[in-house]
Amino acid sequence: MRRLSYLACLVLGLTGTASAQDNAAQFYNGKTISLIIGYSAGGGYDTYARLVARFLGENIPGKPIVVPRNMPGASSRVAIAYAYNVAPRDGLTLCTGDQSLALAQAMGEPLNFDMSKFLYIGNPSSENNTTVTWHASGIRTIAEAMAQEVTMGATGGSPSSQYPRIMNAVLGTRFKIILGYPGGNEINLAMERGEVAGRGSNNWASWKSTRADWLQEKKINILVQVGLKKAHDLQDVPLLMELARNEEDRTLLKLLSTPATIGRPVFTTPQTPADRVTALRGGFDAMIKDQNFLADAARLNLEIDPVSGAELQEIVAEILKTPKSVSKRLAEYLAEGETPKK
Repeated sequence: MRRLSYLACLVLGLTGTASAQDNAAQFYNGKTISLIIGYSAGGGYDTYARLVARFLGENIPGKPIVVPRNMPGASSRVAIAYAYNVAPRDGLTLCTGDQSLALAQAMGEPLNFDMSKFLYIGNPSSENNTTVTWHASGIRTIAEAMAQEVTMGATGGSPSSQYPRIMNAVLGTRFKIILGYPGGNEINLAMERGEVAGRGSNNWASWKSTRADWLQEKKINILVQVGLKKAHDLQDVPLLMELARNEEDRTLLKLLSTPATIGRPVFTTPQTPADRVTALRGGFDAMIKDQNFLADAARLNLEIDPVSGAELQEIVAEILKTPKSVSKRLAEYLAEGETPKK
């Protein structure tokens, strides 16, 4: 009897799964999904998002079309607020935005959205972030950035402004943060023009894909990498955590480094029906094994180091459980040291 009961439950479970897949396929058939990108065209988030948009639909039941749409502003907060407060909660809106927003929420930043309510689909790349200076700046190491003022281009409320501010507070660097750039591409242009001496943050994989010539020609100096372990091809660049002078500072810098695992997250609106979330996550998991997807990523020199939607959901939840004593100290440091771009 127990065996029959088990078989009956198994059949019902398989039937339920098939039914959910059929429902999702029926819903997505002939539909268009908007992938809202919180930054301007040409940067790392945009590059990865457009790669995902080209292949995700083919791997979702019903094969919907995925259309990327740029919505820059306030370090992707404009796009994320749209996804949270305006977009229909039906599984037809995806979004990608700044990896540090869960951390910002943990520190008490007033946001008109809740990062824990989004439903995470996956991250194609969890490469470390980097802080760099332009070759003509004369600043090649963190030690040199402690000896003289260094202007750093940044978008507001993102790692590009957070990393330099924390290094000023904890390590004693002298970064002068210039805010107001809509995206990384504009900061890159500002470095080339001599408007700023460096860029507060960019994903290492993004440098390799979008500015490989700069790396070959040694146009940028990589001062530090931010993540939980060193990138395999950046072994001579220190981790931010390694520069801590005591255990308290190390705990702080580790918290700041954790969002690097979130990478270039793709998520959908709160309260999206469970069968559609399952279909989107399944499509993402299939996409990152798709040989055409991997070939296109290789062509663009984009490294694929994926994190599943379920893992992202857990990482965001853990960040939001940060002890108040740690998040308060981090918030106090991040409240200082910005100069608006003129």
